[in-house]
Amino acid sequence: MRKLIYFTMASVDGFMDRPDRNLDWVIIDEELHTYINNLERGIGGYLYGRRMYEIMEAYWPTADTQSNLAFEVEFARIYKKIPKIVFSKTLERVEGNARLVRENVVEAVTSLKEQPGNDLEVGGANLASTLIQAGLIDEYRIFVHPVILGAGTPMFPALDAATQLRLVETHLFRSGVVFLRYQCVP
Repeated sequence: MRKLIYFTMASVDGFMDRPDRNLDWVIIDEELHTYINNLERGIGGYLYGRRMYEIMEAYWPTADTQSNLAFEVEFARIYKKIPKIVFSKTLERVEGNARLVRENVVEAVTSLKEQPGNDLEVGGANLASTLIQAGLIDEYRIFVHPVILGAGTPMFPALDAATQLRLVETHLFRSGVVFLRYQCVP
């Protein structure tokens, strides 16, 4: 069975963006991006909500022809190959190797996890919150940036019960970003 991985960038105080959705505090240098590229090569599909899909599609499909940075070009090529499943009731259509799902997120993701293939990755707070609350996340990959935002979109929803995690990997980047990889304890 495929694992579902929640991948996010976060501030020390647990926010994924500022209240105005600004991401100017995120540090993504060559060292961090290369590390992410190596993680992403093994992903079998991206699960996005509308907003995350629009953010990613605004740059990455053409970044390999626009960027002069080898690590960005590499990620663009990785990104384009990975199938995307977009969960939205408002989008009319999606582009490239993406498909649109409008109904029953939990049922659709449960079915995707049961299919053969590489692990799946969810990005974006709203979709991830739904999947966390449904108990479908198997692993958390969190890049904690050395900043306190004070407000914004929280990386985790309110939960009725605690979720026990086991730390399985850490990595400290020269920028001060810390990667934390947790697996859920069954």
